[in-house]
Amino acid sequence: MRFGVIVFPGSNCDHDCFYAVAGNLGQPAEFIWHDQCSLGDIDAVILPGGFSYGDYLRCGAIAKFSPVMTAVKKFAADGGLVIGVCNGFQILVECGLLPGALIRNRDLKFICRQVDLRVETADSPFTGAAAKGDILRMPIAHGEGCYVADERTLDELEAEDRIAFRYVGNPNGSLRDIAGILNRERNVMGMMPHPDRASDPLMGSTDGLKVFQSMLSHFTEKLAVRA
Repeated sequence: MRFGVIVFPGSNCDHDCFYAVAGNLGQPAEFIWHDQCSLGDIDAVILPGGFSYGDYLRCGAIAKFSPVMTAVKKFAADGGLVIGVCNGFQILVECGLLPGALIRNRDLKFICRQVDLRVETADSPFTGAAAKGDILRMPIAHGEGCYVADERTLDELEAEDRIAFRYVGNPNGSLRDIAGILNRERNVMGMMPHPDRASDPLMGSTDGLKVFQSMLSHFTEKLAVRA
């Protein structure tokens, strides 16, 4: 399974994501620069954390206009797996691939610490290696990670089982403790916590590797069906 890691000016977790899938998962990966119009021959896209374009306008608001995002949208529309982590989540929301918005944390402070997440659905390509109710430990590092949406959208996310993760002890004020969500087709996921920073024993947790293992298992199962 070949992963493509999108790199924007200001990305700072691109190498974290690359190492998580290449070094820890053992799968090929490549960096894809933001001004490329094609993704090439890849099987999954990772939008990493960081401060794309310095977050000067609004987190993800400039990155959504990068040429590569047209290709990412087409890739997602064709059923390709797309995961956005932290700033990547913000970009997915800004470009309309996921609903809602991410605003300043409840206490208006940047938060950088380990948090506990509860798996809300195992019925997705990103969570299939876990069980509903599992508690995973991963770090967060954001100033604008508070997820908000109108009540109708929140109700739809609940009813359609599209909340991937919830915080255990809400650190940033996200509505309904939401830490990660899925699109309706379940092939796009955004999450604020960093699975890439919890994929190696040296980092104190390998819980995040379950996200990437889930993607690999989903891809392998699809290949087996086609065969």
